[in-house]
Amino acid sequence: MNTNDKIRKTAISAIEEEYLAIKNLANFVNEDFVVAVKLIFESKGRVIITGIGKSANIAQKIVATFNSTGTPSIFMHAADAIHGDLGIVRPDDVLIAISKSGETPEIKVLIPLLKARKNKIIALVGNTSSYLAKQSNCVVNSTVEKEACPNNLAPTTSTTAQLVMGDALAISLLELRGFTASDFANYHPGGSLGKRMYMRVSDLASNNLVPIVDINESVSKVIIEISSKRLGATAVLVGEKLMGVVTDGDLRRMIEKHDDFSKLVASDIMTKDPLTINNNELVVNALALMRENNITQLPVIKKGKYIGVIHIHDIIKEGIF
Repeated sequence: MNTNDKIRKTAISAIEEEYLAIKNLANFVNEDFVVAVKLIFESKGRVIITGIGKSANIAQKIVATFNSTGTPSIFMHAADAIHGDLGIVRPDDVLIAISKSGETPEIKVLIPLLKARKNKIIALVGNTSSYLAKQSNCVVNSTVEKEACPNNLAPTTSTTAQLVMGDALAISLLELRGFTASDFANYHPGGSLGKRMYMRVSDLASNNLVPIVDINESVSKVIIEISSKRLGATAVLVGEKLMGVVTDGDLRRMIEKHDDFSKLVASDIMTKDPLTINNNELVVNALALMRENNITQLPVIKKGKYIGVIHIHDIIKEGIF
């Protein structure tokens, strides 16, 4: 077997090993799992998630998932906890202790301290006969038969199992809380979903220059206005009233139809009664309107008056698709 084939074989073996382990986790969604979810859901405090080594890394990711889905959580390293960080824990907090063996020295020191404080403890553990499992209020089982590592040593399958069970807890809590896409957006205002839920047309249009020409303006001045404002279009006004728009496409069509356009004015080439969008509309609605009508910009209206243009490129730059 050549080197390339060996690499592929090893990688596929690792993936299949972890796939089978994850699939088996469904068997561990038992009464104890339900108790764990209810303990967290009914708690008046936060979730403190702790671990040591690779389990600590997994704990940090689960904390991030909990926080982003409406379950306030804090990471506490098990080693740091027994050297001062135990002050993080409040009386109403629920603890999730993550460990493959359930027998690590730091965990064995930490658990009695937490029990003395009367905090509820959930063991996310790969050994249900371990000290951690026996000392906890309930057990979320993350047992795996072996690691994906050929030597059955490097934490691979076991940490994946911990991660998946953490996600299962988070999603179960999400469902219980009735956590919606709007709630998710509130926790992720800088993400694309958050922007889809809150970003208004005015937020983007206000960053652009405002292209305007009079209805009797010459074509040459129309071209200059479109070019200088860099939005591919200009509004055509009579006083403050929007009468039409001239786009790059309108200019191309003009060139195709007329050999001499020196005497043409804006009204001769504009698109009358153009689609517009209110400045308070969500950006995602502007994008939908552009796509539906195969256009790339929209005049923006505020209280019946034209105030600018929003371009599809503005929206795409914000990560909204």
